[in-house]
Amino acid sequence: MSADPGRELILAINPGATSTKIAVFNGAELLFKKTVEHSVEILKQYPSVFDQFQYRMDLVTETLIESGIVREEVKAVVGRGGLMKPVAGGTYRVNAQMIDDMKKAERGEHASNLGPVLAYNMAGRIGVPAFVVDPVSVDEMEPVARLSGHPDLPRQSFVHALNMRAVARKVATEMGRPYQEVNFIVAHLGTGVTVTPHKNGRMIDVSNGKDEGAFSADRCGGLPLSQLVKLCYSGRYTLQEVQKIIFGKGGVFSYLGTRDIREVEAMAERGDEQAGIILDALAYQAAKEIASMAAVLEGHIDRIILTGGIAFSKRIVRAITSRVEFLAPVIVVPGEAELESLALGALRVLRGEEQARDY
Repeated sequence: MSADPGRELILAINPGATSTKIAVFNGAELLFKKTVEHSVEILKQYPSVFDQFQYRMDLVTETLIESGIVREEVKAVVGRGGLMKPVAGGTYRVNAQMIDDMKKAERGEHASNLGPVLAYNMAGRIGVPAFVVDPVSVDEMEPVARLSGHPDLPRQSFVHALNMRAVARKVATEMGRPYQEVNFIVAHLGTGVTVTPHKNGRMIDVSNGKDEGAFSADRCGGLPLSQLVKLCYSGRYTLQEVQKIIFGKGGVFSYLGTRDIREVEAMAERGDEQAGIILDALAYQAAKEIASMAAVLEGHIDRIILTGGIAFSKRIVRAITSRVEFLAPVIVVPGEAELESLALGALRVLRGEEQARDY
């Protein structure tokens, strides 16, 4: 198959905890998409996330061949951004410093750390630029929002920035207003629950879902501090075990042994009272985080947006909406469009609509 000079193909790669999602876009049009699932047995072979690189790289290569895409038509490769140093929102060129930071994983191990590495290596093979868009470490917090209560423990920004900003842009467009001129509160309800107030195109505060805020499918969110300290010094757990409790084995999983909200809803419908209370508590805590961000925006809120996989749950959306709709109209954009958001970020740079940032 010969290359078509009129096409501007973008390869998007989104590595997740148990899957790698790969897509090819011609401009904004989706041409090909595949999700490769990774079994727990396979991933156990790799001591660290970075050690999975070659395994996932081979899968991306095979998938691209399977798609029938002519490599010469690919103009850019874009990957999901990982736990890199704090950066402003936008599209970033992947460089050697970013790759080194992902390898060191000083800000934490996460599958998204492979996004820049996969994009950089595939782009190098093809001879095109590599980008990441709105990584999870996007940090646009106001100075007053950074204080936690102790100088050794500053608040950090780890949020679902890619999907949050994408749905915010989408809702602003539907309202007929520029994203830079609206005030939104966006709550991403997924494996983690994160909430951000968007003021004139910037996420000026966060409820990061890693250290604070509402509990979620397998994360504790904010915990009673004095009880947590006692737990850490009880001798019952190692540092790594406590970290896993907080991030990976907490939240809904710690109560019911499942991370699947659909399964919990089915349990509640069968009359399991505890399952029902846990669902209601998740919604209750998410609503409190949303309401707290109303104070950040001084009550000037154009829309409240609920997104992420759990936003498919009518029960949870209804429970949250009933508590926060007095603040502003609630818009539900369920699921995530991360591959599309990655491609659109790269496309804006290719078309000169946005300047790529240096990391």
